[in-house]
Amino acid sequence: MTNVDTIIHARWIAPMERGAARLLEHHAVAIADGRIQALGTSAEITAGFAASEVIDRPDHLLIPGLINTHTHAAMNLMRGIANDKPLMPWLTENIWPIEAAEMTRDYVADGTDLAMAEMIRSGTTTFNDMYFFPDVVAERVDEAGLRAMLGMIVIDFPTAWASGPDEYFDKGLALHDALKRHPRIHTAFAPHAPYTVSDEPLTKIRTYADELDVRVHMHIHETAGEVSDSQDKYGKRPLARLDELGLLNDNLLAVHMTQLTSHEIARCAATGVQVLHSPESNLKLASGLCSVQGLLDAGINVALGTDSVASNNDLDMIGEMRTAAFIGKIAADDAAAVSADTALAMATINGARALGLAETTGSITAGKQADLAAVDLSALETRPLFDPIAALVYNTSREQVTDTWVAGKALMRDRGLTTLDEAELLTRADAWADRLVRYA
Repeated sequence: MTNVDTIIHARWIAPMERGAARLLEHHAVAIADGRIQALGTSAEITAGFAASEVIDRPDHLLIPGLINTHTHAAMNLMRGIANDKPLMPWLTENIWPIEAAEMTRDYVADGTDLAMAEMIRSGTTTFNDMYFFPDVVAERVDEAGLRAMLGMIVIDFPTAWASGPDEYFDKGLALHDALKRHPRIHTAFAPHAPYTVSDEPLTKIRTYADELDVRVHMHIHETAGEVSDSQDKYGKRPLARLDELGLLNDNLLAVHMTQLTSHEIARCAATGVQVLHSPESNLKLASGLCSVQGLLDAGINVALGTDSVASNNDLDMIGEMRTAAFIGKIAADDAAAVSADTALAMATINGARALGLAETTGSITAGKQADLAAVDLSALETRPLFDPIAALVYNTSREQVTDTWVAGKALMRDRGLTTLDEAELLTRADAWADRLVRYA
């Protein structure tokens, strides 16, 4: 009999591990020191392990914690403040002016806490963030217990965080050094977009990213206007420009990618570029449709992200899976495209691969961190139930997530947050609403 910290029994488990069964019934997970020690039938785990805590979820699907690969967490304070606009007017008339006037360390701390609570309550255990004051975000993530990759922001113009590219680099590299031994927090370069970052800092990013072996997280080919503007200014499309600068490789996390030619898809496949798909933001801003099945068929890793609530307007990865599957079918003109299993893979193991964390998280596998979410499928809205994975993607709501664990620690238990105070968060959110209402 082996002693462990926790055993979780579930009606169904979706391991999301290559070569494993897609769905296991009446299985359990044994957890010790934050890691999955074993996955087996409930009878096997009961016979082989003794736990300080035994959790029974008899009507639940246990899944790897969802991985939100593209967020701007602190923008939770701008939820719905500028609706029904395309990207550039939305940015220039609303988002950037608010950030210039209001963004402070407190703004980022409160917005990030609100975002993390929302993510935990919908089963997300890891997020990849691109925002200012990432040092503040790191403090909040450390306290809340989530796993995160934080962007070392680079943009040509000054903000409250830095005066220009040189200071962005100095502060970003200092953050990288401070976090390089953190067990749950990692860093990536986060140049905003080709239209806001010039060639010199992009060349420097390529050099540093190669030296440090870190990801480069960037909005690319988000809209047709971005592509045509690049052709007017540089005589080439954004991906061609980035290719000439040496940035197309397996460290590049290309967000959105709604405007792609067959040649560009082939080039991304050849260079290992990874795509972060944010379908609901693309729909709300009318940016375009990403050819997800075409990318997958070309061998490109495609992961899933929500973008910010300012353009979504939520951080609901379960809803994002459903949207990705539905519009993926329309984009491919094929009802079999972007299946429920594919959507769940995009939200779990594909996300872990994109962030370079596939040895740590993304599947329910012995040796990996115990990043998990339990989803109650007993509700009327999920009955009758024939396929739990299809039910999760096509008709389950985030309110059915009952428990979320990161490294074996419960961040939500029976819908109650354990590391964040919901009442306090609501008070802070209302205070910011009173302050920001003049921008709405």
